[in-house]
Amino acid sequence: MERRNNQKSLKKKTLFSYKVSIKLVGALLIFAICCVIVFNIFIWTSDVSKLEKPAPQPTIIYDQHGEIASKLSNSKIEGVSLDEISKHMIHAVIATEDQRFYHHHGINYFAVAKAFATNLLKGEVVAGGSTITQQLAKNVFLSHERTLTRKMKELILTKKIERSYSKDEILERYLNQIYFGEGAWGIQRAAKTYFGKNASELTVSESAMLAGLIKAPSSLSPIKNFDQSIQRRNLVLSLMEKEGYITRNELKIAKAEQVVLDVRKVEDEYKGNYPYYVDYLIEEAIKKYNVTENEILSGGLHIYTELNTVIQKAAEEVYNSETLFPESQPDQIIQSGGVFIHPSTGGIKGLVGGRGEHTFRGFNHASQLVRQPGSTMKPIAVYTPALEEGYEPFNNLIDQPITFNGEYQPQNYDRQYRGQTTMYDAVIHSYNVPAVWLLNEIGLEKGIQAVERFGIPLQEEDQSLPLALGGMSKGTSPLIMAQAFSAFPNNGVMVEAHSIRKIEDANGEVIAEWQSKATRVTEPEVAQKITYLLNGVVEEGTGKNAKVEGIDVAGKTGTTQLPFDSNGGSNDHWFVGYTPELVGAIWLGYDKTDQQHYLLSSSSQTATFVFKEIVTLSKSELTDTSFDLSLIDENIKKSLEIREKEIEKEREKEEQNEEREEEEDREKERDEEKEKDKKDEKDKKNENKGRGKEKGKDEHDKKD
Repeated sequence: MERRNNQKSLKKKTLFSYKVSIKLVGALLIFAICCVIVFNIFIWTSDVSKLEKPAPQPTIIYDQHGEIASKLSNSKIEGVSLDEISKHMIHAVIATEDQRFYHHHGINYFAVAKAFATNLLKGEVVAGGSTITQQLAKNVFLSHERTLTRKMKELILTKKIERSYSKDEILERYLNQIYFGEGAWGIQRAAKTYFGKNASELTVSESAMLAGLIKAPSSLSPIKNFDQSIQRRNLVLSLMEKEGYITRNELKIAKAEQVVLDVRKVEDEYKGNYPYYVDYLIEEAIKKYNVTENEILSGGLHIYTELNTVIQKAAEEVYNSETLFPESQPDQIIQSGGVFIHPSTGGIKGLVGGRGEHTFRGFNHASQLVRQPGSTMKPIAVYTPALEEGYEPFNNLIDQPITFNGEYQPQNYDRQYRGQTTMYDAVIHSYNVPAVWLLNEIGLEKGIQAVERFGIPLQEEDQSLPLALGGMSKGTSPLIMAQAFSAFPNNGVMVEAHSIRKIEDANGEVIAEWQSKATRVTEPEVAQKITYLLNGVVEEGTGKNAKVEGIDVAGKTGTTQLPFDSNGGSNDHWFVGYTPELVGAIWLGYDKTDQQHYLLSSSSQTATFVFKEIVTLSKSELTDTSFDLSLIDENIKKSLEIREKEIEKEREKEEQNEEREEEEDREKERDEEKEKDKKDEKDKKNENKGRGKEKGKDEHDKKD
C-alpha cells in the first residue's frame, strides 16, 4: 500500500515536473519568439538610408577640347564603383577580412560565438568577429567604443543592411568607406596615396598590401613601417592562395614583386587648377541649371566648359605678376578682375577674379563686381545709336563749354576745348563734351535703349546725360562689358557669355546643356564702324598701350572720378578691348576707395598693359589677326578722302592766312622802316640846324 502510494506520488511529481518543463520550454520559446520579433522590429525600424547616397565622387571639369582641366571635391573620400576596383583588391579584402562574405547573411555566428566566449573569459570586450557588413555598419553609423550595447546596435544595423542591399553594393560601399592610413579614406585615395595610380590598376602584391592595412592602418603603413607592411602583405597573399584566389605560382611571384611606393602623386594633379574660373562655373551651374553646390562638390559630375587653358594660364600668369599693376598701399591691395570671351560663341575662355590669395567661392571681381564703367560706355550709349541715326565717323561734333538742362556741364579730361572735332577724334582721344553733346542731339532715350539692348542693366536714376560718360548709380561688371563689346567683332550680334557647355551626371547622362542665346543689337555696318573707331583708339589714341604686334586690336579706355577732391587721382580703371577672335575686359581699383586708397594714373597706363600682356601670351590661340571692315571700306575711303580734302583746304587756308599775316607783317615792317627813315631824316635836319646856330654864335664871339 505504501509502495503504491509512493509510486502515485512519484508519478505526480514526474507529471508536475513534466508540466513545469513544458511550461518552461513554452515560456522560453515564447520569450525567444518575442526576442526575435523585437529584434526584427528593431531591424525593420532601423534607418540605413545613408548608404543609399553614392560615395562622394569628385566632379571633373573639362576644357574646350574635352581634356581634363580641373577637379572638385569637398570629401575625404573619392568614391569609385565596384567595377572600377581591381579584382585582386576585392579578393584580398575578402580573404583577409571575411572569407564567408558571399555565404553568410551579415553575421558569421561561429566567429561571433568565439569572440563572445573570449570576451566572457576576459570580462570585457576585447575581441570581435566582425564581417565586412558589420564593419560597414560600424564605420558609417556607430562609434568605435567596445560595449555590448554598441555591439547589439551593430548586429541590428548589419541585418538591416543585408536585407536592404546586395553583396556587391555592400562591398562597394565598404571599400569606399574604409580607412587605409596616411589620410587615405576609400580604396581610390589609398591607391593614389601609396602607388600613384587608380584602384583599377592595382596588382596582386599592391592589393595585398592595401588589404593588410585595414587591420592597423597607422602602424602597418609602408611609408612608416615598410618591413612590417611587407610581412603583413605576405600573410594576406597566403590567405588569398588558401581561399583559391591565386595559385601557388602567383603567390611566389607576388611575394617576390618589388614594392614601389609613389607618394609624390598623393595630391591629384588637377585638383585646384584654375580656381577663379571654377568659382565662376559653380556660380553659373547653380544659377542657370539649378545644380546644388553639394552636387558639384561630391556628385561625380562631368562639366564640359569653354575654358581655353592657354588663355587662362596667360591671365593667371599676368595676375600673379606685381610689375604690371600699380603699387598698392600696405594695408590694401589694388584689386582687379579680367575676363576673356569668344565673340561668336560667347564662350568664356579665361577669367581671373582677383589678385592675392584665392578664397574658394570668394568675391569674384570679374563677374560680381559692380562699378561705374567710365568712358568704356561711350561706344555703347552714344556712338552706336548715333551711327544708327545716320552720323558718320568723320562728322563734326561740338567741343566747347556747354551747360545742359541748366546744371550739367561736362568737361574734357585736359580741360581744353577745340570748338569742333570729328567723331573719330572725339573717340580716340576720349573727349567728354562731344559725347554728351551728341547724346543730347540724338536723344537720351536712344542712348538708354542702346545700353539696355547690349545687356547692361540700368537703374531709373541712370537715365540722364551723364550716362554718356558711364555715369551710373551702381555700375556693371567686366563680364557684362565684355559680353556687350563682343557684338562689335561679331557684326552686331551679341551671344550670351557662358562657361558651361554641358553637365553630365556620374553615369554619363546629360542633365544640363547650354542653349545658344544670340541677340542682334545693331547692324553689321554700324558694328564695323565702331570697330574702325575703336581700332583708332589703340592705333593712335588713349589705348596705344594695348597694341599687340601682328594682331588688330580695338578697344576703349575708361577712368572714373573719385568721390572726393584729389590731385589727379581716380576711382576705377577700365579697358574693354578685342581682337577678331577674343574680347577682354579689365578693371582695376581698390575694393574700398578713400583718401588714402585710390589710383594715381589713368587707365591708359594700367588696364591697357594688363590686356596687352594677356593677349600677347595667348597669340598661339588667335588665328584671325585682321578685322573684317569690308562693309565700310568704301565709305571709310570716301570719308577719308573728304576729310583729307577738308584738311587740305584747311591747310591751304592756314597757309593763305599765314602768307597774309606774313605780308601784313612785312608791310608793317616797311611802314615802320619808312617812319623810322622819316624820323631819322628829321632828327638829322634838327641836328644840322642846331650845328648852324652854334657856328653863328662862335663867329659873333670872335668879332667881339
